[in-house]
Amino acid sequence: MKQNLLDLDAAGLGRFFEAREEKPFRARQLLHWIHQRGESDFARMSDLARPLRDKLALCACIEAPRIVGDTAAQDGTRKWLLKVDGSNAVEAVFIPEPSRGTLCVSSQAGCVLDCAFCSTGKQGFNRNLGTAEIVGQLWLANRLLEGERPVTNVVMMGMGEPLLNLDNVIPALRLMLDDNAYGLSRRRVTVSTAGVIPGMDRLRDECPVALALSLHAPNDALRDQLVPVNRKYPLRELLAACNRYLQKAPRDFITLEYVMLEGVNDADAQARELVAVARQVRCKFNLIPFNPFPHSGFRRSSPERIRRFAEILQRAGLTVTTRKIRGDGIAAACGQLAGDVADRTQRSARRIPLKEVRA
Repeated sequence: MKQNLLDLDAAGLGRFFEAREEKPFRARQLLHWIHQRGESDFARMSDLARPLRDKLALCACIEAPRIVGDTAAQDGTRKWLLKVDGSNAVEAVFIPEPSRGTLCVSSQAGCVLDCAFCSTGKQGFNRNLGTAEIVGQLWLANRLLEGERPVTNVVMMGMGEPLLNLDNVIPALRLMLDDNAYGLSRRRVTVSTAGVIPGMDRLRDECPVALALSLHAPNDALRDQLVPVNRKYPLRELLAACNRYLQKAPRDFITLEYVMLEGVNDADAQARELVAVARQVRCKFNLIPFNPFPHSGFRRSSPERIRRFAEILQRAGLTVTTRKIRGDGIAAACGQLAGDVADRTQRSARRIPLKEVRA
């Protein structure tokens, strides 16, 4: 079976060439060809000796997920449906802005965490994505989009919980950061987590990048229902993990993401509870208007309610942004990514009724 070179970071490529008695600098050459030039044909790698190109063609390949859907929204957001095997497809989203181009990357086929307001969670879970399937989303985007190296920022906020797949996520992150590959700064690569504490500690030690925490509730009682992993890793322990992460983080704050759900987590009293949470960790808030999907059972907080909620936080001296709604017309907005997942969890039979979540 041929080795997919998209699966290998610099260290992995070094071992690959060492095993074939090739010089270590070959790894650097391949990184340039694969990730900076987007080349998949060894025959066109002109500064490699012909015998090496022939050898690579026999034992290696460069294969990204296969695009089976490509949709663009009026605001310029672009969503790809990517086939990763015979049963599963995942989604990646590119969000263009005047000063940046952000790619939202998936890390799993589905998600095991089952957050109550997330379309991905309703599809269940099948498997982790491999490194090639993760970094392949970036590789494809840079090849398909107009302009030179159009992706300036990567957020691991697509399908899945990245910190439950670190064996594959960390090599992908290292490729994103490698100056011989994509050369992104640690501040321009963000991993979002629902609060998997062992993964936060491992990411801190092995490859610290910007961190976003999907908070969504100001207390354990509500968060237990909206973000079930909170039952295992409650807020007090989670905030302590955030403070440990900040010791090595490239930014001096954690982004706290908070989806605004009408009548569920958007009351003035809950905003005041959040102020108390924020005093325990250096953070910034990103309020996210809920993006509806079929049968979600939730409604988006009104613009006035979101404004009032943000004002309470700001008056307490906190930095607050409200995320723009991008790509919702093509189901590409936050929480809407669904893909096509061969669910192994039988989740629908175990789902918490909405009336219990609202209680």
